[in-house]
Formats: sequence, structure tokens, C-alpha cells
Amino acid sequence: MNALIKDRLATAMFWVAAGLVLFIMGSLVGYILYHGLVSMDWQFITLSSHAIEAGDGIIPQIFNSCYLLLLTMIISVPTGLLAGIYLAEYAGCGPLAEMVRVAIQTLASLPSIAVGLFGLLLFVNTTGWGYSLVSGALALTILNLPFWVMLFEQSIRGVPRELAEGSLALGATHWQTIWHVIIPSALPALVAGTFICSGRVFAEAAVLLYTAGMSNPPLNFSDWNIYSTTSPLNPFRPGESLAVHIWRVSSEGMAPGVRRVADVSAAILVLAVLAFNFAACRLGRYTQRRVTGHRGTVPLLPFPYKPTTFLKNDKIFSRDRD
Repeated sequence: MNALIKDRLATAMFWVAAGLVLFIMGSLVGYILYHGLVSMDWQFITLSSHAIEAGDGIIPQIFNSCYLLLLTMIISVPTGLLAGIYLAEYAGCGPLAEMVRVAIQTLASLPSIAVGLFGLLLFVNTTGWGYSLVSGALALTILNLPFWVMLFEQSIRGVPRELAEGSLALGATHWQTIWHVIIPSALPALVAGTFICSGRVFAEAAVLLYTAGMSNPPLNFSDWNIYSTTSPLNPFRPGESLAVHIWRVSSEGMAPGVRRVADVSAAILVLAVLAFNFAACRLGRYTQRRVTGHRGTVPLLPFPYKPTTFLKNDKIFSRDRD
């Protein structure tokens, strides 16, 4: 078998693998959307949910999912950005930095159910907050913070070092270089990655089973006092998210038409995740045009691959030495 045949066989295998992935993903998304969209109507989306009565709705669950996402982002984004800047610009490659990176990678590999049980012990029982939105947001922060940190670190490392070196050569301090040069240059990848991680937070269920609860108190959407027990903005009230609602209805639902409720809820959840990915692409490209002044493509996962060595004139060169 000559090299040309091997190359064509390898190319065919890549196409088959890519097509298989697209077929599985398309079949799954198409099945969920088909069964959900045929039963969806505006009244179902805007009504409140009931445990055992017909005519169920999901407006409290949609609001709780969005509110949990907002609380989680308020905690996670600044913390992850500061940690990413530290690892990319200050930590270097010493033993402490490697230990921090190993800890982050280990934390990222924890199963979500284990993080949920940890949140139950710490935020629900030890603090005395009970099942609440703030407990769910803190548990979601523990689950997703490693991804935010790795995302921000790799996005900052992807900025060409020539930009930073030019800023330092002009007399700017390290912090001024980070704030005025590195972060604006990494902004397209930061924005795209933030929206993709937001979709992951929006669809999480296992953590919230043990922290945010599986019930909703009576809510008054005209009461915006954050301290009121009936206010939807009260972060210390229990709140069932849309993903948890799908699991509960499918496994424990007793109301008539639970299959319709689960199908429509799953379709809305899939549409929300797709909207987050679409917004990540659009906002990433818009930010890149604003920053660089030209159109470009922003990878969905902002982990730019930059080889440390390259081949030139049959010799291997190290990019670091250049």
C-alpha cells in the first residue's frame, strides 16, 4: 500500500468519523425539538407549574434558570478572570503554579453529583441557608470555576507576546499592559468562551438537586423587593431550575400530560443552549471586529493551539527561543 492510498484511507476515516458525530448530534437534537415544538404553545410557557393538576407551565423554572445563571456568573467570571491572569502572567512554571494547575484539573474532573453533595453539606446544612438559589449558585461556581480559570488562562496565553513586549518597551507597567493590551486583545475569546460556559451552567441539573431544591414557593412577579419571601429576586428562596424540572417530571410527575411537559421543557432547554452557542459565535466575531478592525473567525472553544516547535529547512526550531 503506497502513501497516496494511505492518505486517502485516512481522509475517508476522518470524514466518516465527522459524519457519524454530526448524525448522532443531529438525530438527538432533531428528536427532542420535534416532540417538543409540536406541543409547545405560548400559554404553556407563561403559566406557573402545578404538581398534580393539568395545564402545567414552566415560567418559574425559566426564571429560576436565568437567575441562577446570573448569580453564578457574578461570582465565577471575576474570580476566574483574576485566577487566569495570575496563572498566565505571574505564576510562571514553578512548583506552586504546577500544583495549582493540577488542583484545577482535578477539580474539573469531579462528577457533578459529588459537587452537589458537597454543596448540600456546606451551603445547605452548615450555613443554615437551606435549599436556596444562592446555595445552588455557589455549588455551580465550584463545578464550573475550573473551566472558567482554564478558559481565561488559555485565552490570555493566546495573545501574541510581541504586543505585551511592545507595551513594556514603551514604559507601561505590567498591570497597565495586562489591562490595556492583553485583556482587550483576548476579549473575543473571553466573550465566546464565557457564553459557552454559560450554556453549560444553564443546563446543569445534578448539582441543583441537592442545593437549589425541587420546589418553588408562590411567587409574585410584581414584587421586586429582594427581601420578600414571595419575590422572585430573593436569592435565599428555593428554586427549581428547568433542567431539574425535566428530571422531576419524567421520574416523579403525577399530573396529566407529564410527557408533554417533559418534551416541551427539553425542547426549550436545547433551544436555550443552542442560543448560547450562537450568541458566543456572533458576539465573538463582533468583538473581534471592534478590537482588530477586520472580520475573523473565533473558535467555539477558545483554546488556541500554538505549537512550541516548528520545522524550517529540515531543522526543528523552538518558538520560545525566537
